[in-house]
Amino acid sequence: MADKKRMKPYVPVRLNILFFFVFLLFSALILRLGVVQIVQGEGYQEEMDEEVHVSQPIEAPRGFVYDRHGHIIVDNELLYTVTYTNHNVSQNQMLEISEQLNEYITLDTDDVGEDRYERERRDFWSIMNEDEFEEKLPMEEAEERGLEDNEVHNERLEAITDEEIAELTEEDWEVFMIWRELNSGYTDLPHKVKRGIDYEEAAQIMENIENLQGVDVIRDSTRKYPYGDTLRSVFGRVGPIPSEELDSYVAQGYERNEEIGQSYLEQEYESVLRGNPGELENYMDDDGNFLRNPELDEGSRGYDLISSFDMELQQLIEESVDEILDNRSGSFIDEEDAYVVLMDPNSGDILSMYGGSSELGTFTSGYEAGSTIKGATVLLGFDQNVFEPGEGIVDRPIQPSGMEREVSSHTNMGYVDDIVALERSSNVYMSYVAMRMIGFNLETSTQWRGYEEGLETFRDYFSQFGLGVETQVDLPGEFTGFKGDITEPGNLLFHSFGQYDNYTPMQMAQYVSTIANDGKRVAPRVVSEIREPDASNQPGSVSRQLKPKVLNDLEIDDEVMDRVQEGFHRVIHGDDGTARGYFNDRDYDPAGKTGTAQVRVDGEDGNNQAFVGYAPFDEPEVAVSVLVPGASSGDEDSGIANEITQAVLDHYFDLQEDRAGPDEEDDPEIDDEDLDEDPEDA
Repeated sequence: MADKKRMKPYVPVRLNILFFFVFLLFSALILRLGVVQIVQGEGYQEEMDEEVHVSQPIEAPRGFVYDRHGHIIVDNELLYTVTYTNHNVSQNQMLEISEQLNEYITLDTDDVGEDRYERERRDFWSIMNEDEFEEKLPMEEAEERGLEDNEVHNERLEAITDEEIAELTEEDWEVFMIWRELNSGYTDLPHKVKRGIDYEEAAQIMENIENLQGVDVIRDSTRKYPYGDTLRSVFGRVGPIPSEELDSYVAQGYERNEEIGQSYLEQEYESVLRGNPGELENYMDDDGNFLRNPELDEGSRGYDLISSFDMELQQLIEESVDEILDNRSGSFIDEEDAYVVLMDPNSGDILSMYGGSSELGTFTSGYEAGSTIKGATVLLGFDQNVFEPGEGIVDRPIQPSGMEREVSSHTNMGYVDDIVALERSSNVYMSYVAMRMIGFNLETSTQWRGYEEGLETFRDYFSQFGLGVETQVDLPGEFTGFKGDITEPGNLLFHSFGQYDNYTPMQMAQYVSTIANDGKRVAPRVVSEIREPDASNQPGSVSRQLKPKVLNDLEIDDEVMDRVQEGFHRVIHGDDGTARGYFNDRDYDPAGKTGTAQVRVDGEDGNNQAFVGYAPFDEPEVAVSVLVPGASSGDEDSGIANEITQAVLDHYFDLQEDRAGPDEEDDPEIDDEDLDEDPEDA
């Protein structure tokens, strides 16, 4: 076969031109890289070494708090804030900046007193009067004595007289307050010098910002309360990180100059309410000149909370209770006061908290609650098998062996069973529960054996209702109550009907809710949902639904619980009920228990009045506890707690029929330092 003729490959001229052009481009690129790396590399490296990269954190607004009906009860208000960033300037420079800044803003000088800022005042004087300060201890003398620099400085400070400090003018003190603030921040982190300056002040500072090294004006936010001081103490406060907790927060990713929730709701839900901080990236040279435009990441607002509070109901309750206390002011030994907790027994939602001194007293202060706890005592008697349902005793005064005081009810009742004992509030019946539980026979026993174990049994059983233990409300600082010093064995009898031990109004609300809830103890809560932030200022989509927390279930027989509940019902509806004069013909059919505890107030005999209850009786949807401390003991001074409970329940059920919405108020001037002060424990 003949060989095939081989064909020479053919490359078009245009393709050759293209290859040649690509070759030229690569050659130019390689040449340019060589120039940059070899010829100009050292210069560029020097520029990079001179570039200063400063990252400035930007606080993001905190999340909102809504009431259960979608009204914003904790908001954010935008404002202008003067900040200062300390870049390691000298004290003389800082003084100069303070004097310049004082031309545009003024800080309050009321805090400048003889007992405050002692060291800082002397430091300030030393900067203002450098020559005179050095003359306090000449360097020649210091060197002869072999003093260190810090020793020299301290001796000079001590040599400054009060008369010299007093020569500072009012304007000097204004500069001093600004100088203090400039020194308070951390290096290279903005520190808030003054919040809430007006627009004119902000404009003047910005016009002269080039002469105010380290000073800036930012858009900031602070908490705003559309409903004034209503529940303000429960919301808590926001402020700088305490110095003793700084390391812990920094380890969690906080900046040193960030603000946090410092108390109560703001503190409990800090991780939720905290916004996602932004960041401003600045690129400068060694002289502080910007090399290019800053890069801004604005961050995002924190998550929002749906609280359990009903703000319209809260306002109505506050108005009514304030009026009742004002009308009954003559019935108190000292200042009139009262506490109210209104709670959904099924979910634990706290609908309202009222405190004449402070709402915080509803869970941070304890009081003797008297006969309100008799429901737990009756159930304990059944649990310990010392009484059978329907079994009774003769209610008459008794004085067991070894007791200095007799035990009696408010009247001799004759034969009473468990239901009547609750209806008429028999102290003697409860005393029999205590005596039988420790095996003490009224007729034959002379020794109180086992009373300590009996007392422990009482307290252990009461704790299952939330009495004397944490209710686990989602607020920090809860008080667990106070255990009275029961040194005389016979005092166990008085303990059985509510003397000695102290309970918080929150514990009492949980206790009566447990009875209303057939033995299930549910943790109270002030937040029910966490929502994603929404730009429309309406609750966003649900991030997390908080489920009710059942803490324990008493597993009580229905027959037994029914009898206690019936006793509570008869307190109001029975012919001999201790609250039969109240709640007349109310459609919501309440049940409850009254209580009176004898106390001493300012050396006088007085009473704590109390009421716990729930409604409606058949299907409870709301439980209430009311505590009125320090009332006078006269007959004409009784019934305050009952009257308050009636008003509270009336408002709750009236709002189920018709709502108008809460009334917004101007944000009051409240000193945040006072927001978390607990009222004195009873």
